[in-house]
Amino acid sequence: MKPFFVYILKCSDASYYVGHTDGIEKRMAEHNLGECHSYVATRLPVNIVYVEEFATRDEAIIAECAIKGWTRRKKEALINGDFQKLSQLSKKKFN
Repeated sequence: MKPFFVYILKCSDASYYVGHTDGIEKRMAEHNLGECHSYVATRLPVNIVYVEEFATRDEAIIAECAIKGWTRRKKEALINGDFQKLSQLSKKKFN
């Protein structure tokens, strides 16, 4: 069974792009060649800063959608592997 991947790119303007694919090397080449008509096409070059593998496309899409909704600080904690900070940023604050 072919794996699927969620990835985070850091664009030339320092913004992040989150996507999913079943071929990470091919997708990176497409992004850097400007072949993907997406957010990153006008923000080249891009560097891959995070990749996570999933067993199914559905799992990858769920993870992609969740990460897309995160703050920049939370994405950076994930990228840096700072799971303590990620956990702190994930806790809801109540008044």
